[in-house]
Amino acid sequence: MFKIVKKRELNPSVTWMDIEAPLIARKARAGQFIILRVNETGERVPLTIAGTDAEKGTVTIIFQKVGGTTRLLGSLNQGDFILDFVGPLGRATEVEGYRKAAVVGGGVGCAIAYPEATALHRAGAKVDIIAGFRNKDIIMLEQEMGAVSDRLFVMTDDGSNGNKGFVTVKLKELLDAGEDYDLVIAIGPLPMMRAVAELTREYGIKTVVSMNPIMIDGTGMCGGCRLTVGGEVKFACVDGPEFDAHQIDWDEAMKRLTQYKREEHDCRLMRQFQRKA
Repeated sequence: MFKIVKKRELNPSVTWMDIEAPLIARKARAGQFIILRVNETGERVPLTIAGTDAEKGTVTIIFQKVGGTTRLLGSLNQGDFILDFVGPLGRATEVEGYRKAAVVGGGVGCAIAYPEATALHRAGAKVDIIAGFRNKDIIMLEQEMGAVSDRLFVMTDDGSNGNKGFVTVKLKELLDAGEDYDLVIAIGPLPMMRAVAELTREYGIKTVVSMNPIMIDGTGMCGGCRLTVGGEVKFACVDGPEFDAHQIDWDEAMKRLTQYKREEHDCRLMRQFQRKA
């Protein structure tokens, strides 16, 4: 059993939790993830490690309440317990040797962008963060991201915070102004990451993305999280979750992510019917 020692609502749909897991806290690095199970009948859910405190023995997770499990997790409070909390899994972010990096986060993807930027900052790189949200009401982690970056640019689709445009608009503006990044990391919805990859390809900049395909066991045995990268089959759970953005078969990745769209839609309809009943 793993105790929830801190809970914080970042916006109406996104929650921050610190979980007591000292063994994971001592070993985890940026880019890695955990798989949790709330209770004995619960599903296995992978979540990126947003931070650790080795002294306190805690691991931070940040999640969006969009499905049954994440809503159940979000209903728990400080002092409650999670049944299973396994990790660290996956390969850590490579942060050594970079001089200047741009870290691009979209929506809840900023929960991953934040630890990536932290690791690069601590390794001595200059870091610009470009964070994108639909509107100002769901902006999160602004103070935290500002603390681990040299410059933070927060964009909104509707311009409600005064900075209108997608993250690619700001990234292109910076590149056209002469910013010489030797690394771009992008985390967020697949269309956003693909757009960043297409943009940076034109400038010849190494670009890494964190992929989130359907995942079950987290050890490479089920094959559910397979991707095609550079013409070869890779598994996000053991070969990733980070990959060269210019080598990914994006069409395949997007098709696989929507593989169970019909079933998810049916589940939403059933939940709505149950609520009305």
